[in-house]
Amino acid sequence: MTAAASASPLGDLLRSAGFARAFTLTTIAAAFGAFAIERLSGRVTLITVVAGLCVVAVGILVARRSELSLLRLAPVSVVLFLAWAGISIVWSTDKPKSLAGWISLAAFALLALTIAHVRDTLQTARAFGDVMRWLLSISLGAEILFGILLDTPFAPLGIQGTIAELGPVQGIFGTRNALGFVAVLALITFVVEWRTSSVPTGLSVFSVVLAGGLAVLSDSPTVLVIATIVALTTLALVLVRHSPAARRPVLQGTLGGIVVVGLVIAYLARNPIIAFLGAGSDFSTRADLWNTILDYVRSYPVQGWGWYGPWSLTEFPFLSINVMLGERHASALNAYFDVLVQIGWLGLLLFLLICGIALVRGWVEASARRSVVYTWTPLILVALLVDSMFESFTIHGYGWLMLVLCAARAGQSRSWRDRVRAQTPVPPELPHDRPGA
Repeated sequence: MTAAASASPLGDLLRSAGFARAFTLTTIAAAFGAFAIERLSGRVTLITVVAGLCVVAVGILVARRSELSLLRLAPVSVVLFLAWAGISIVWSTDKPKSLAGWISLAAFALLALTIAHVRDTLQTARAFGDVMRWLLSISLGAEILFGILLDTPFAPLGIQGTIAELGPVQGIFGTRNALGFVAVLALITFVVEWRTSSVPTGLSVFSVVLAGGLAVLSDSPTVLVIATIVALTTLALVLVRHSPAARRPVLQGTLGGIVVVGLVIAYLARNPIIAFLGAGSDFSTRADLWNTILDYVRSYPVQGWGWYGPWSLTEFPFLSINVMLGERHASALNAYFDVLVQIGWLGLLLFLLICGIALVRGWVEASARRSVVYTWTPLILVALLVDSMFESFTIHGYGWLMLVLCAARAGQSRSWRDRVRAQTPVPPELPHDRPGA
């Protein structure tokens, strides 16, 4: 794009704060509404929507290139993970499907990175909250329509129409676990909105009740675990934020020790905990699946079987795993095991690197900054990482979008790149549409 073109009305539009907000809202809605879009309009429609957003994202980045630094464009851990997943196509059993899975991974990473560069933390949280209010309201409305007014299931969206029996409900997200997970992410965002007074109090109350109610109605055994750990993380973060700066290192170390002890206790008491949650059958299914996956990991421990994202049920080893178990799993029901079987121990190490670096950076930033809005990133990350132990949402679609977005958000605040800032252009402050926009 030439200098003349960059000064054109199109360039001005692509650089405008209003267009950045519209792009962010549309991207989040498309990512979280992907299941409904595909079921109601077809896969081609979904691909067209995502591809169109990627074209717009490239246009935005080109138009804002004077504000950006190539060195700070993406976290190195994300780039390395994408590169290794792409290389795995070489030894995949079905290269076209593997390539398609990698393109989807790269596309959502591009969308996330674009949002991270055109919106700040408060603007991102506000956009996410606005979209979640609509999607959760639509989910509740669909459940009431088919569960009470029409009293019949709606097969295209998987709605069973059981809201009159208090669940489980799925909304427009396909499964109760997906709805419960999205509701927890929304609940975190709504509480942050309330604490920052970025939306009217009445709207905040409605939003919290909506997300909390749907989380309960989902009857997902993972929701209670995620919500409990997020609540404990919030308490720990509040304690750190309100402690004197000189005492924070000791306090951080103490909290780290408590986490390690808690994990050991949780592992030793896993059977009573599973029984309390009423998730015995679900956990048994997952344990059998994970044990079978480990058998296949031993064949290619370092490089894995090739990247696919969601499983291709007609390809090896996924077909073989399902045949052995007599099931039709579309994922490993665990993001870490999914990464392990697809791109091996090296891929899992890179994935953990993304998660670990982002969480540490986000936590330190939230501890040091006064505004409550900076707690949004680490709390969303905690929810993503905990849910990854029970589902594979984090390695594709909206889960991957949120992980890369949080990693980029945290990396912009605290990064080794700050050491070379003197040798690179410093981006100017992002424009705001209006206070709290």
